Amino acid sequence: MRGSRVNRVAAKAAGGLLFAALLAPAVYSQTLQQAMDLWKQHELLAANDIFRALVDKYPDNAEYHVLWGRLFLEHAKAEDIQTASDLFNEALKLKKDDPGALVGLALIEAANYGSKAGPLAQRALESDPNYVEAYELLARLSLEDNNNSRAEELARKALVIDANAVQAKAILASMDWLADKKETKWDPHDAKGYETAAHFFMLNRRYEEAIAYYRKAIELDPKLWSARSQLAINLMRLSQNDEAYKDLELCWNNGFQDPATKNTLKLMDSYNRFTTFKTDQTVLVVNKKEAELLRPYFEAEMKRSIATYEKKYKLKLEMPVRVEVYPDHEDFAVRTLGMPGLGALGVTFVGKTLGYDIAMDSPSGRPPGQFHWASTLWHEMSHVFTLTMTDSHVPRWFTEGLAVHEETAASPEWGDRLGPDEISAIKNHQLLSIAELDRGFVHPTAPAQVVVSYFQAGRICDYINNKWGWDTLLAMLHDFSVDVKTSDVIRKELKIEPDAFDKEFLVWLEADTKNQVQNFDEWKSKMRELAQAAAKKDNDTVIKDGPAVRDLYPDFVETGSAYELVAGAYLAKGNKPAAIDELLRYVHAGGRTPDSIMQLGKLLVEANRKKEAVDVLERLNDIYPEADGLHRQLGNLLFDAGEARGAVQEFKSVLAANPIDPAQAHFDLARAYHLNHQDSEAKDELLAALETAPGFRPAQKLLLELSGGG
Repeated sequence: MRGSRVNRVAAKAAGGLLFAALLAPAVYSQTLQQAMDLWKQHELLAANDIFRALVDKYPDNAEYHVLWGRLFLEHAKAEDIQTASDLFNEALKLKKDDPGALVGLALIEAANYGSKAGPLAQRALESDPNYVEAYELLARLSLEDNNNSRAEELARKALVIDANAVQAKAILASMDWLADKKETKWDPHDAKGYETAAHFFMLNRRYEEAIAYYRKAIELDPKLWSARSQLAINLMRLSQNDEAYKDLELCWNNGFQDPATKNTLKLMDSYNRFTTFKTDQTVLVVNKKEAELLRPYFEAEMKRSIATYEKKYKLKLEMPVRVEVYPDHEDFAVRTLGMPGLGALGVTFVGKTLGYDIAMDSPSGRPPGQFHWASTLWHEMSHVFTLTMTDSHVPRWFTEGLAVHEETAASPEWGDRLGPDEISAIKNHQLLSIAELDRGFVHPTAPAQVVVSYFQAGRICDYINNKWGWDTLLAMLHDFSVDVKTSDVIRKELKIEPDAFDKEFLVWLEADTKNQVQNFDEWKSKMRELAQAAAKKDNDTVIKDGPAVRDLYPDFVETGSAYELVAGAYLAKGNKPAAIDELLRYVHAGGRTPDSIMQLGKLLVEANRKKEAVDVLERLNDIYPEADGLHRQLGNLLFDAGEARGAVQEFKSVLAANPIDPAQAHFDLARAYHLNHQDSEAKDELLAALETAPGFRPAQKLLLELSGGG
């Protein structure tokens, strides 16, 4: 019986809406109107009891299933979302293509920026052409893609059917407000309407304005917990943590315990594990367990990127930039919760008055070699400038494209290489037009489309920079600051129609990537053969065939690349100079595997090419400063070269990493301090070495010398 199935569905929500046997028995005389009234008053548990009773009594009524599912969506715990989905699917079994059930499923998809939301809403309209909420949802999705004309068309259709459609009004009002029109005839004067407006300001990275609209929403309805939770999360994004925590606790204590609320509270509870370092330009927040190791490298790169960008963008920042570094990727993911593109390594929040915040993974937050933290930092720091310059009006594709462009502008070895997903998109003509490119970030048809969209946006900026120059990119930024559409900016600054630009760009891109795209299938086959030869230790075959395989797809620098296989074969044959040459090609192509870079450093030292060894090992500090043995090897090289300050820093890093031999580490740092004419600090380190190992003769000898003894 369907009624018993529904009760099993509801049982999954134990711990959610309290489906326990001890609840008061269902009273079948209760009505749908009573349930709706209780719902409106945010008495969700009481409303739930009535819906449960109604579905038990009328198990074949699809409408009751749909409304009950929508109640679960409002409660929004993870298990409640699943129960809502089950209820909507039950409704579809009872009534094929029920528009309410289809819209319910579409709302679940839309909350996660899923690609199925639009088709589900469209199916609802095919079932009921007058279903207002389907038009509203499609309008919302269109506006999320920055397709304003389509959003307006759909919202107006909803209003023709229902002149009081709150979400349709909110979407039209949001378009006006986003365009900086303070007054709009579409103002919904409704809590959920303002919540929708706040969502669009958040999506457009205009966080302070989002906060203002969330405040308006809860002023009208203090129990609109979804809005209060999002208010808190956006406050937290701009480091307004005290107020944020109070609002999140209020939501939690009143039963609103969705994943965003739960995870953000958990994250904020962990902040006592972090420490903060401040300079006049920077604020660095790092986990205490790795603070001393990471601080000097992060602060130096923060200052270098700010100085570079202030000249390049002709903008002086008025406040310090705050960077939070998370060793647990899940903690970082919470900082991005509710935003599109969740595969990110970093995220930037800019407020007009509340400052600039960057959150990112720590080098230890990803497997060694899979993350170039310095490249990510420069990417995110670019957002600080582009969002500030445009008052966050810049479209997503352009700010992301500039940030990707800046990674390789900082160093041609930085940035992501051309990957298989991008090759497939080019080969199969799956790139979006420049006018539609925002959709690839917000509503990707597949996870790979986000990666491809980052790549495409970056290469578009590369192309514009190469053909029209940096000043044109700056002019485009200034245009976007007054909310000009992409198509209009292309026409104004490039003197070309968007369609014609797309064609020219594709010709340039296809020519630039022709080797990799045309040879990709052959490369895959030959790379398998090369890996098999390497596994069999057939070094002659690897040396003979490897370079040709490498050159079919020189961008491939992941672990097990042709570069590394060829270098390994040369080493096995005792040809160290050839191995060095191959590994140098590897690092210049953007290779990041710590073991390979450390091996190259060692080979260069053995070949007495110490300056090159320093250059190679310093690259690894930008990738994985936790690499075993890195800092001692680099410190010794810098010491031998007489570069005292660098040696001091590297030997400090040895100590920060809790070395197995602390006496040696203190002694090495003392030597570097002495070389840098910091004898007082050198004595302190020598005493620390002797505390650990009282009989350590080198430390005794140097301490005696520094103390004026014979």
